[in-house]
Formats: sequence, C-alpha cells, structure tokens
Amino acid sequence: MSPLSRRSRPAAPAAETVEPAAEPQPAERGASGLWTDGLGRVGTRSLQVLAVTAVLAVLVFVLTRLTLVVIPVLIALVLASAISPLVSWLRRKGVPSMVATWISLLTIVALLAAVVWMVTRAVASQWDELREQALEGFAELQAYLQDLPFDITEEQIASVQESAANLLQSDAVGSGAIAGASQTVDFVAGFFIMIVVLFFFLKDGPKIWEFLLRPFEGHRYRRGQRVGEMTVRTLGGYVRGTAIIAAVDAVAIGIGLAIVGVPLVIPLAVLVFLLAFIPLVGATLAGILAALVALVAVGPVEALIVVAIVIVVNQLEGDFLQPVVMGRALRLHPLVILIALTAGTVLAGITGAVLAVPITASIWRSIQVWDGPDLPARFARKKRDESV
Repeated sequence: MSPLSRRSRPAAPAAETVEPAAEPQPAERGASGLWTDGLGRVGTRSLQVLAVTAVLAVLVFVLTRLTLVVIPVLIALVLASAISPLVSWLRRKGVPSMVATWISLLTIVALLAAVVWMVTRAVASQWDELREQALEGFAELQAYLQDLPFDITEEQIASVQESAANLLQSDAVGSGAIAGASQTVDFVAGFFIMIVVLFFFLKDGPKIWEFLLRPFEGHRYRRGQRVGEMTVRTLGGYVRGTAIIAAVDAVAIGIGLAIVGVPLVIPLAVLVFLLAFIPLVGATLAGILAALVALVAVGPVEALIVVAIVIVVNQLEGDFLQPVVMGRALRLHPLVILIALTAGTVLAGITGAVLAVPITASIWRSIQVWDGPDLPARFARKKRDESV
C-alpha cells in the first residue's frame, strides 16, 4: 500500500445543530408588525391610493375653477402641436424664427376664421329651417314606431322628443353659440389668452420645455424629452388626421345627400365636419340629423339610404382612412374613448369633449415611452437647431 493510501483522511466535520428560530413574542409584534402581513400591505396600498386620489381630485377641482386659463392653454397646445411642422419647415428653409412664427400664427388664425365664417354663413342662416325639419322628422319617426311589435310608451317618446327639442333650441347649438359666446367677456379674454400662448408656443416651444426640464438630470431628463416629444407628436398627428378625416366625411356624405336629393346639403355637411371632432358619437349625431331631414323632405326610403351612406362612410373611415392618416398607434379602444368623452364633457362641456380624446391619446403614448428608448440623435440636433 502506497504512503498516500496509508495517509490518514481528515475526519468529517460534525453536523452543525441548527437551532430553530425563536418565535417573536407578542411584545415584538408591535405596531410595525401589523403592517408587514398581507392585510397590512393591502391597507398601506389603500392609503396610498386614497392619498393620490385626493391629490388628483384637488388638482381637477382647481383646474375646473381656472377654465378661463386652462382651456385656452390646452387649445393653444393642441394647435401649436398641429402647426409646428410648418414652423420647422420654414426655419429649415432659412426663414427667420420670428417671421416663421408670425406666418404660422396668421395661417392658423385665418383657418379658424374661415371655419367660423363657414359655420355662420352655412348653418346660422338656415338653422331655423334645419331645426324644424329635424323635429318634424322625429315626429314622423314617432308615427312609424307606433306600428312596431314591441311597446314604446308615449311618455318615453315625449321625453326623447323634449330632449331633442331642447338640444336643437338651445343657445349652445347653431348661431346662438357663436353669437352669444363672441359677446361675452370670458370668450374674448380666453381667445386673446389662447392667441398669446399660441404665439409663444410656436416661437419658443422647445425652449419652454427645456426650461421646465432644468431640475432633472440623467434618465429623468431623457424621460422628460421623450414625453415632451411624444406629446407634441401625438397631439399634432391627432388634430391633423382628424381634420383630414372630417373633411373627407363631410365631402362624401354631402355628395351622397345631394345625390339622394336631401335639402340643406351644405349646412348638414358643415355639421358633419364639426361633429367629426367628437369621436365615436359625433358621426352618429350627424347621421341622425341628416336622416331626420331626409325623412321629412324626401321620404322614408331616402332616409334609409342616407343612414346607409353614413354607415358606409364611417366604416370606410374606421377600416381604411383612419389607420392610413392617423396610424394605428393613435387609435384608442372605444371604451377608453367613451370614458374620456364622458369625463371631458362633465368637466368642460363641448370643449372638454373635443379635447378629451387627443389629451388621452397623448397621455397613453407618453406612458408607452416612459422607460425608453431615448430620442434619436437627429431629434436632439433638431431641438438644438430650433432653440437657437
């Protein structure tokens, strides 16, 4: 046997005895221990949610009290996002920054003035006739509904008719909305605030955002850059895309109404264009109004044809035009749109209904880029060029 084999092997270490951990005594389970179990964690999260909800509620309350400032600023932000490509294009062509800003500002003011003039000329002068025909159409529809196999009570029909009449006769619809709002101090003050804020957004938008990002560094600063760029890109794309889609809908439905022989084609087409800025329900309201006018003016068969035209145009818009013009990234689920519309309408009326969806879309896109990726170098160069 070799010496190596005769070498004594080291003895195996003795197994260590593990003492069981002593259970905490009741004195050790103090107030801090009550928050470490499952129920305590749920309570902690609940308190945090309640605190965040309270802060948001106070913020919303303050914003609703400051609508004279908040609404013009939001409108200016949306319009600046929509027209910012024009400012950037003019600056790249060598136009001085101030001149490019004034050209863009005057362009968008001229477009808004043209829309107001078109509504005033096409809708206001014929609003009484349009309202009467819509109400008569609803009365005829009521007569048709009485022959249906299921019961619709007179009280239900009268309630709906009264609601429709109040809507059509309200000062919030038609010429009264424009004439009444333009004569109020709040409207004039809000309009001038919007113009001034829009001017500075167009001229110094990147500088303003860079100023707001000064307290942040590192990844927080880059996150702020991503959120700012995505917000502007989403708002601008949404507004430009919605305007294109609204114009196509108005032209297509207007041509269909003219072929069918429905009167008041121009006012109805203008209403289709305006209501298209209220997603999900705007096109439905415009189609109902056009069908009621057709029911009175030309008959029930033509009214059904008008309904079919509106459905086909809306279907083509949703399946083909909207993905091409706006991109699928800007599309929201109908439930999200409905909730946003409801919240916006409750908080700010018609203006809130128009602004709710683009703001919701921009928030959702900002959440998607919250953790990256960073902005490409070409965008950083463009931001530096625009800040000069």
